[in-house]
Amino acid sequence: MEKYQRASILFELIESLRKQGSWCGETHVQKAAYFLEALCGVPLHVGFILYKHGPFSFELRDELTELRADGLLVLQPQPPYGPRLNITIPGKTLKDRFPKTLDKYRSCISLVAEKFGQKGVSELECLATALYVTKTSQLPGSIMNRAKELNAAKPHIDLTVAQNAIEEIDIMLKAV
Repeated sequence: MEKYQRASILFELIESLRKQGSWCGETHVQKAAYFLEALCGVPLHVGFILYKHGPFSFELRDELTELRADGLLVLQPQPPYGPRLNITIPGKTLKDRFPKTLDKYRSCISLVAEKFGQKGVSELECLATALYVTKTSQLPGSIMNRAKELNAAKPHIDLTVAQNAIEEIDIMLKAV
């Protein structure tokens, strides 16, 4: 996928998340992009790894920074909280240049925004890590084994919470 096609998807994702009440800080966008790729199969090709707060893409972070440098995205300070990502008018113009790409992935973007837009960062971390473990686990696929793997990777996530997250992800995977 070409850089500006991917940008148009990210811009549509940010707008959709906002409509669902999301904060739209970088962490929200990172997790939502991960769900787009890993849950729905949208080919963002930005290489997610398991990091401090769940799946994270350094390539996506760099791309968001480039989009800001190009004047297509801005960080809007929200004291005393962290900044939000906002799309600029040139960013909206760019997004509108890719209607076929957006039409192809709009239902996936809407699904991700509806399912995850109102969730906080810690809940997104847990669910995204549950999906990551489910997709990459080397252990037999039982819910409890994956919950233990999630808990081992993220000890601050209680085993029961991990199990609930794995169950929720299993339901979502069956639905898409």
